Amino acid sequence: MKKLSLAAALFVLSCRQALANPACIVCTVAVGASLSVARTLGVQDDVVGIWLGAILALLGYWAILWFDRKGWRFTGRDTLLMLSSLAMAGGVYVKEMVYTPKVVAGIFYVDPFLFAVAAGALIYVWSQKFYAFLKAKNGGHAHFPFEKVVLPLALLGAASVYVSHWPL
Repeated sequence: MKKLSLAAALFVLSCRQALANPACIVCTVAVGASLSVARTLGVQDDVVGIWLGAILALLGYWAILWFDRKGWRFTGRDTLLMLSSLAMAGGVYVKEMVYTPKVVAGIFYVDPFLFAVAAGALIYVWSQKFYAFLKAKNGGHAHFPFEKVVLPLALLGAASVYVSHWPL
């Protein structure tokens, strides 16, 4: 986990231009701090997986912005960058965890932690798209300050509460 945090920090520092949006900074700090605190306190791995998926999706978005600034465009670029960002969750299995698949949600045969990572990433991506929809409906303005931060944190928090009461 420490190597993953170090890699994420180095990635963030390497693409300073993508850090111009202060709401992204606040969101990243909130998600990163929550993840570190949760692992330290011994919170369920499923809950930590949701937050890890969200921060990795955010890093994937930053990679896409960085590639846009460099002018690097090719077919499937966004999908490749997002999947490679989410693939960093596999590093947790090197030292911290053992891959133990089971039936999740009655359909998928996968490790619950990996399922939680994918769910967290989808929740984060959906929350950003939902925020853009709400902003467009409101004439291009947020309904309240830091709505872009509050929306994903609220949805991720709700998913964490759900998973902590009904584990995967």
